[in-house]
Amino acid sequence: MRIVTVPNLLTVLRMMLIPVFVSLLFYKLYAWALLVFIFAGLTDGLDGLLARRFNQRSSLGTVLDPIADKILLVTSFIVLSMPNIFQQPLPRHLPIPFWTTALVISRDVFILVGAAAIHLVTGFRGFRPSWLGKLNTVVQILAIIYILVAAHYPPMTGYLPAVYSVVGAAAFISGIHYIFFASRLLAEEREA
Repeated sequence: MRIVTVPNLLTVLRMMLIPVFVSLLFYKLYAWALLVFIFAGLTDGLDGLLARRFNQRSSLGTVLDPIADKILLVTSFIVLSMPNIFQQPLPRHLPIPFWTTALVISRDVFILVGAAAIHLVTGFRGFRPSWLGKLNTVVQILAIIYILVAAHYPPMTGYLPAVYSVVGAAAFISGIHYIFFASRLLAEEREA
């Protein structure tokens, strides 16, 4: 039941970096925003490593860590969908199209509402991320990094439509996959 652990402090730090990241985007400081985003990603990897290595896992960390990740990614997609975040005239293929952001957010809401409904009806709490869900997160992280690089260096914007398509496909496929994954988790729980 430990609350104050180094991994939890790193998770809180990651959440505190979100307004810094958004502010840097607002002032069109894309290189600095990229550095903050990468640093936040490093804290994510480090908190998991420290939790396992030094046995500092906690119930709070189990809940807080994925929430911090989702808040950072969803905030990134929402803010980078706003035209006034980018230099005028707008670079080609920026901002992020609404449909991409809508797919990213809809997938997360779909999974969250589905998990809450299943918990309320069955009491099942053993949800965990699927490998496709983890892949989807990696795709989103790499996409944000590429978008920030392209915002800073506009000649790279030509590949953005492909990036948006990959992000959208990963969100859609991993969302559908989670239905079957959650069903299998429920079946395993019943058998046990």
